[in-house]
Order: sequence, then C-alpha cells, then structure tokens
Amino acid sequence: MKSRFARHIVFPLHEWLLGRATRVMNQELDDSQWWSPDDLRNLQQVKLRALLQHAWGHIPHYTKKFRDAGVATKRIFSGGESSLELLSNLPLLEKSDIRGGIEEMTWKNTPGRIFPQSTGGSSGEPVQFFVDRRRQACDQAARIRAHRWFGVQLGDPELFLWGSPIEQTRTDRWKRLRDGLYRHQLLNAFDMSPQSMDSYWDAWDRFRPVALYGYPSSIALWVEHARRRQRPMRNNRLRAVFVTGETCHPHQYEIIRNYFNVSVVDGYGSRDAGFISHQCPSGHRHVTSEHVHVEIVRNGQPVSVGETGEIVVTHLEAYAMPFIRYRTGDRGRLLPGRCPCGRGLPLMDAVQGRTTDFLCRPDGTIQHALSIIYPLRELHGVRQFRVTQQADWSVHVELVPDRFPASITGETVLRAVRPVLGETVSVHVEFVEAIAPSASGKHRYVQSFVAGEKGMDATETVDHENALAEVKEGQSHVSRP
Repeated sequence: MKSRFARHIVFPLHEWLLGRATRVMNQELDDSQWWSPDDLRNLQQVKLRALLQHAWGHIPHYTKKFRDAGVATKRIFSGGESSLELLSNLPLLEKSDIRGGIEEMTWKNTPGRIFPQSTGGSSGEPVQFFVDRRRQACDQAARIRAHRWFGVQLGDPELFLWGSPIEQTRTDRWKRLRDGLYRHQLLNAFDMSPQSMDSYWDAWDRFRPVALYGYPSSIALWVEHARRRQRPMRNNRLRAVFVTGETCHPHQYEIIRNYFNVSVVDGYGSRDAGFISHQCPSGHRHVTSEHVHVEIVRNGQPVSVGETGEIVVTHLEAYAMPFIRYRTGDRGRLLPGRCPCGRGLPLMDAVQGRTTDFLCRPDGTIQHALSIIYPLRELHGVRQFRVTQQADWSVHVELVPDRFPASITGETVLRAVRPVLGETVSVHVEFVEAIAPSASGKHRYVQSFVAGEKGMDATETVDHENALAEVKEGQSHVSRP
C-alpha cells in the first residue's frame, strides 16, 4: 500500500510541482528500449542535430568552437551530412573549458530555472555547471527504468549508502518529508567508523529495504565489518544492490554478492555527464542512447567498436548548458552485437576506471589499479589500505592493520608491491589507525597524480629518458603512527 501511494500519488505530484516531465520520459524509455539498434541510432541523429543547432544559435562558447573547427551554419542546418559524422569534427570539451567559460556555455534564456551542480572533485578539481528541469527529468527517468529491470519499483524502500556533500547538506524538513514519502533512507558514507556501521545495520534491520544503492567501496567495507561482527544478512525482501560512482573491482563484487545473495548491478554515470549506462539482468551494460551519445577516443580521435579508450559523452538533452563531446576521464569500450535480453540499446564494456586509477612507471609501463590491489589484499593482518602515487612517481602506501602493534611488517609490504612498481620507484609504507574517505565520500584504493598530471592514456608511453631523470633517488621508508 505504501509503495503504491508513493508511486501513483507522491511521485506524480512531486514531479508536477517541479515542472518535470519525468513520467512522460519514463514511459518513452520503456518503449524505446525495445527498438532496433538502427531506430535508436536514427533517434540519436535527430536529437543531436537539434542540439547542435541550439548550441550554434544560443551558446557563445559553441558558436566560436564550431567556427574554429570549420563547421559552418550550412553544415549544421542543411542536413546534408549525418549529425553523428558532423560531431566527430568538433573539438573535445575539457573540464578546463567549463571552469574558464561557464558564463559563455550557459543558455541565458533557459525556460524556467537553471540549477547549479558540481562534481565530487575526486581528482581534486571539482567542476561547477548548470542543469535545467529537462535534463533532471531525463536522468531520473533513466534511473527509474534501470531499477525496474530488477523488479524495484518507485516507492519500494531503498537504502542509500552515499557521501555526496549535496545529499548531506540538504537536511531541511522538506527533504526529510520527501524521502520519507518516497521511502528512501540515507546512511552517511562519510562516517564509516565501527560504531556508525553498527548503527547502519540496526537501521537496515528496521527498514528492510528492497534495494541498496551506493559506492561499491563503501558497501564492501560495510559488509566486511558485518563479517567481523559475525552479523548475518537478515532481509528476504532485498532484490538488488546497485553500485555506482566508482569502479566496482571484482573482489568488491564478490564480497557484496556473497553476502547479500542478490544481483550486484553496476551503473555508470556522473553529475556532469549524466546517466550513461547500466547493467541489465543478463549482465550486459546498456548505454542510455536515448539521452546520451558515447564515443570512445584515443589521442583525441574516435576508435572502432571493441577498442578501448577514453569515454567521451554528448548529453542529447542538456540544453541549459550543453555537454558536447565531454571528456569524462574514464576508460572503457563499446561492444558489437545485441544483448540476449532483447533490448536494442548499445552495449558497453565494464568501465575500467579513471586515468588516475592507473599507476605509472618511469619506463612508460602503465599498471591497472588491480595490479597492486590484489597483492595488498592478500596480505594477512591488513584491514584497509590506500595507495597514492605522487607526481614525482613516488608511491605512498597507507595500511590499517588489524591490531597495533601491527602483525605485518613494512618489509613484507614492500616485497608484495615491488614486482608491480619496479625497483626505481620510491615507496613509503605507513601504518595508520584509519583512512578517511575522499571529499566525495568514496573509499578509493588507488590514485595516481602522475597519470592525471601528464594526461596519460593506457595506450600511450612516455619519454623514458626524461621520465627516468625525474625519479627521485632514495630508499623506501616505513613509518608508524
């Protein structure tokens, strides 16, 4: 009864009051997901043409960029060439473009209000931008559709383990009332102390959610805490665990899946780029192609389907502030074929992580985060860890031991990571009492400022001689609090 009230009364009234066409868009998505790939591609062509025409006529930033790229008015409005082909002639949108020209990128006469947003800034450089009700409705409708793929309906009780500052600061009565009516409950991923995690499990037992939604690192941390407390999972209503916001590593997937014994479903998107892709019950990741166009690029140029590169997104419904060929900083690939589930939505491989999730050696070798996560995870006596690579190539390994004094030595840690990092990289091992989450609330295992600073791509190499000259000579260090 409560679920139906939220679904048929609260939600329509809420969206109507906000002026969002979420219900209509959701109905459209329920229909279009079964279209053929060709029909979906034609829809993208139409929407992209309209967006380019809008950007040319109303967004000074794009008017100038289009002219500089040799894209004239005739090419945009004539329809003589494919809008998708036209798109490949346009420059990529950098985060620095947005920071330096937000006024020139915003539609001054957007119908209704525009709303400021910002990314979590996991790279240390948050991006501020604007959205309108149209784009809000698109992203919300896509999320609702993906939940329904797993039998989770609007109004079903859903627990959020989340740490975004936006969700944590809007604590007014209206928000609490709305969450209560929607049957949502928020747990603070910023605070993952043992005492707090105990209280979260108490809340879980009272709330008995149908869905759990959050960062995979936070959920895995929470599950590992439950295992140490020998606390079994008590909830036969749970249908799915939705993970998003960061790469879900295989060992995290196994931890979560084995504990909850339901589908662990990976969704990919961001505040700036939108709701990009989501897994279906067949396990394949579908691009929300009705709302976003995804390209995979390498060295600025699109690559063929099946090849890996950086994910570049054009949001087809972002009119207040268009995101055209936006560099996400994430890596992945598009896949050929059609999913056995019957949906015509394009397929996308698992997102492999941000460029800053790759460790770099001075000799040009690029190491995926998993290459160091696996040996550290296998060490006995380690409860939690974090690896940070500085711009000078040095690596700082922080470890939370299972007790103090630690049962593991720094030399043991060094022996585990040396095969990954090589002998020329300086390594500092530190035993700490706790590792705080990032500003966004995520618990990142690996971050490299070499990759971020040098704009490295996993297919690229570096100048070996110059890179080796930059390495700071010195011994590896081990310290304790």
